[in-house]
Amino acid sequence: MAYNLLKGKKGIIFGALNEQSIAWKVAQRCHAEGAEIVLSNSPLALRMGELNNLAAECNAPVIGADVTSNEDLENLFAKTKEHFGGGVDFILHSIGMSVNVRKGIPYYENNYDFTHKGFDISALSLHRVLQLAMKHDVINEWGSVVALSYIAAQRVFPDYNDMADNKAVLESIARNFGYYYGTKKKVRVNTVSQSPTRTTAGSGVKGFEGFISYAEKMSPLGNANADQCADYCITLFSDLTKMVTMQNLFHDGGFSFTGVTQAVIEQMEK
Repeated sequence: MAYNLLKGKKGIIFGALNEQSIAWKVAQRCHAEGAEIVLSNSPLALRMGELNNLAAECNAPVIGADVTSNEDLENLFAKTKEHFGGGVDFILHSIGMSVNVRKGIPYYENNYDFTHKGFDISALSLHRVLQLAMKHDVINEWGSVVALSYIAAQRVFPDYNDMADNKAVLESIARNFGYYYGTKKKVRVNTVSQSPTRTTAGSGVKGFEGFISYAEKMSPLGNANADQCADYCITLFSDLTKMVTMQNLFHDGGFSFTGVTQAVIEQMEK
């Protein structure tokens, strides 16, 4: 069911790759709620993914951008403003990558060249997006930026590796930039800490099915899926949350504040 929560709004969705992507679901929900969107991903992801299918479904242009490149982002923002005839009202940052994870290198033996690359793509990219958006006046007054995170930013999850560090910095950037962008133009910046979700990126983490199974048992409401995360992001893009900013918002069925559940106790006693 659609509520027209984003009627008349315009936005940019970073990171949709295929139907498993949370960003893909968010784009679909934005379109259903009346928004016009631009889709963006890296040149490599555009070659590997299925973004043109989503673009056709949402009647959205695809503008490629390497988020580690100021030039690419400036080009994206210029073309987006030209397409819409002005600025945007929301941005989704759904970007994350770790070479250390992909190559199975344990955290305590991280290759720092790989670490730097993952940090640049997964965390610093949010700062770059916001810096250039502010510089070129891309986001309209009372706009909303949401970046997707994970509770490994606060707790240790073996094999989530340096992505945990990346998410911790991502959340810090959102808080800090939320202050400056809020003061300057009433733009709010938040992160959503989502349940472990079966995406292409998530599935690359060793033991990820164990993460999901454990979280399901530890969450009073169970794990939040990608469609439910998309619904939550829509509320944060809407005018119903105009005074929410600089927050890390847990969307995880209660996992983040549960010490132990009966299901986990019973599992441990077997």
